[in-house]
Amino acid sequence: MARADFASDVTREEFERVRPMLEAARRRTRPRKHDLYDVFCAVMYFISSGAAWRSLPQDFPPWRTVHEYFTQWTTAQGGRSSLLERALQELGKEAQLEKLRALMAPR
Repeated sequence: MARADFASDVTREEFERVRPMLEAARRRTRPRKHDLYDVFCAVMYFISSGAAWRSLPQDFPPWRTVHEYFTQWTTAQGGRSSLLERALQELGKEAQLEKLRALMAPR
């Protein structure tokens, strides 16, 4: 079933540029239940809106699923930028990158 479009969505073409790096972060367990594109767009919505996880629109995968991916993608490894930071840089999403860094900043 198709979901609603959101202003924070990236295009499928943009997503295909970062799909390989995002898929590489996944632990190989069972087949994916949700389209990775929808998960990424949900993360983009979260970053752009600043909404609470439980407030994600119903069109997206369950918030717990999106949160799990967000956690995996924002874990910095060995002093490098997080996977999500690198993906946003690759896509030229500077505004979202700054919002992400503000979210992740120690308080």
